[in-house]
Amino acid sequence: MTVAWAVLLAGLTWLSVRNDPPTVREQRSLDQAGPVVDRAVGELARAAGAANLLELSPARISSGCRVTPFADGARLRREVVVLGATGDERAVLAGIADRLPASWRAGVGPGVDGPELRADAGEFVAVEGRPTVDGRVRLVVDTGCRPIGTGYIPALVTSDGPETAALTAARQALHQPGDAVPELVIAPCPGGGLARTAWSATGPGPAASTTALAALAGNAPLLDQPPVYAYRSGAVTVLAELGADATRLAATVGCPD
Repeated sequence: MTVAWAVLLAGLTWLSVRNDPPTVREQRSLDQAGPVVDRAVGELARAAGAANLLELSPARISSGCRVTPFADGARLRREVVVLGATGDERAVLAGIADRLPASWRAGVGPGVDGPELRADAGEFVAVEGRPTVDGRVRLVVDTGCRPIGTGYIPALVTSDGPETAALTAARQALHQPGDAVPELVIAPCPGGGLARTAWSATGPGPAASTTALAALAGNAPLLDQPPVYAYRSGAVTVLAELGADATRLAATVGCPD
């Protein structure tokens, strides 16, 4: 009977591992969570709307956390930055929450520093959103600490798009070196295609003036709160952060509505 019971337990354990969904975050490694995060970023880009999406930020991986007292882990975070005028942040967050999948159970409530969006993208991937102090809303997709597995591998970008041309035009207007290769960040759109951001940064130097970008903006910027400036160029949104420590430019194409 003891042997039979042991065999039965082993068989049930094998079936559970093969077929049952995970019940805790520690049962999904970073490489398994990565595609969920990428899809969540695409969902957020679509929900924000192409006209309001400012940037897909590069992925950040933080190692050194503890999955258990005996196992190291890492966490993956990706961000989506959206236009959110001061005073309208709650409406912007609520609009995004309404356009997210029903399974995410997205909602907006009071936070420590203002309204906050919270949602569950599945597979223990959390989504939070809150306003910054400069006319933007930052949405964060976070895996929490989990086993590394084979690690997160971002999707490859095989060709340039209109975002690269818009970024080049902004760099030329600011008299930045033209030989720098921009970094490209993408996310899959729910209905097909890709949301794309091309970005570049330069080191310390004299702070650039937003006046140099006014012509590209047609003197009708989306956001003009120095040192932050944003404008539309066709289907592309260009975001500039013009500080003395660094100048950062990002050009983004969103998902179809």
